[in-house]
Amino acid sequence: MNYAEVIEYVKKKTAESTRPNPYPFRSRFEHTMRVYRWAIRLQAKLGGDLDVIVLSALLHDVGWEEGRPYEEVSAEMAVEYLDSIEIDPETIRRVGEIILLHADKDTEKELSLECKIVMDADLLDEIGAIGVMWDCMATALEDEASYKRAYYKIKEYYRTNKPKIRRCKTDAGRAEYTKRMQAIEAFIYQLEKELF
Repeated sequence: MNYAEVIEYVKKKTAESTRPNPYPFRSRFEHTMRVYRWAIRLQAKLGGDLDVIVLSALLHDVGWEEGRPYEEVSAEMAVEYLDSIEIDPETIRRVGEIILLHADKDTEKELSLECKIVMDADLLDEIGAIGVMWDCMATALEDEASYKRAYYKIKEYYRTNKPKIRRCKTDAGRAEYTKRMQAIEAFIYQLEKELF
């Protein structure tokens, strides 16, 4: 399957989106592309239907409508789009289901391997070095920005995100999550030595 056409569709739809974004440096399209790349990496380790995984990752955040869950809107848009490019009905059904479920990282439902991979890819996207960058850039936009304010934001980010490893659905996801938390911990330790 040629994913380039799907990527162009996602790029267009995310550019048109009216989804609120308090941070100008956070791009929904760039997030989607990182999730897509992580989904491919996880699929290479774990298996699963590549087309279902890739299509779900690419379309998971495509929709937005005020007053409705974004995952519901995204699933509807994905189903309509995939039908328009003549994807087989079973793949469309599976992709729609994954998109509907992907945001509920604490679900107790029985999930397909493909769904687990997309959920882990989405979770991994903003954990690690990219999360540190996010906190630094967000701090820079605040009044009275400082290294110490960024440091405290990063420490809080680490504290609140470390326990979220329980949300990982696969061993490969957990292993990557653990590596990223260790990297942040080492970064905080080094930053403390330089700041204080």
